[in-house]
Amino acid sequence: MLPWIRAARVPRTRSLLAALLLALTVLVAPTATASAAPAAGTATSRGWNDYSCKPSAAHPRPVVLVHGTFGNSIDNWLVLAPYLVNRGYCVFSLDYGQLPGVPFFHGLGPIDKSAEQLDVFVDKVLDATGAPKADIVGHSQGGMMPNYYLKFLGGADKVNALVGIAPDNHGTTLLGLTKLLPFFPGVEKFINDKTPGLADQIAGSPFITKLTAGGDTVPGVRYTVIATKYDQVVTPYRTQYLDGPNVRNVLLQDLCPLDLSEHVAIGTIDRIAFHEVANALDPARATPTTCASVIG
Repeated sequence: MLPWIRAARVPRTRSLLAALLLALTVLVAPTATASAAPAAGTATSRGWNDYSCKPSAAHPRPVVLVHGTFGNSIDNWLVLAPYLVNRGYCVFSLDYGQLPGVPFFHGLGPIDKSAEQLDVFVDKVLDATGAPKADIVGHSQGGMMPNYYLKFLGGADKVNALVGIAPDNHGTTLLGLTKLLPFFPGVEKFINDKTPGLADQIAGSPFITKLTAGGDTVPGVRYTVIATKYDQVVTPYRTQYLDGPNVRNVLLQDLCPLDLSEHVAIGTIDRIAFHEVANALDPARATPTTCASVIG
């Protein structure tokens, strides 16, 4: 341990540790509430997770929504799922990355295993709808994790487009707080052992290194990244961007300078971002995204 760490007063050390753990705890976690998540039937009643839905000629692919860390298949999508259903899409959402004994708050398991769950779920959706391919829309970890599915699990043959809303495609530094981990003995091991889904998202982790090796994208898939410069979780925000063919990187404030959405809001309530999602899903019918899109 460095001398200045040893010399620091205990309250100061504890406050730094508390700040670090708090930041890691809220990583991409926006929507899970203190109360129990609604039952699965709630989603169906709002029009999504309806396995009798058949894609239309206008929207021939089902949309799979992938929640973020600490999220779940309902809470993350209470606004976006109905938004897409009302526009004629068949919409489905899954829970993934569950830990034993931890209800409602998901996305905490090893991300490679979560990608395997996505693989199974996409097959289920394609079988139910009869569509040859799906489109995926994910928030935070849910925008990054599908990249593993596309690159390593054969997902590129089953996916037309991936839309990431504030995705941590290259990991995150959490405003630099992850650099403090080596100064707190035991904390890094605790995170690795108890919440591997968090550890995998730290910039430079073995998972991120594997994910980004050989390029960001795979052939045959269209990619859209929607970011906000006010993101306080996936930092620096430009690390969310992908590099490669068939990629469109979008900064929300370039579309509407007045939009102040941060990491949580952009994925859960921001209708300007959601208008851009709709454009990414149907580029042939795209319309300009502006501040007025909030009422669309």
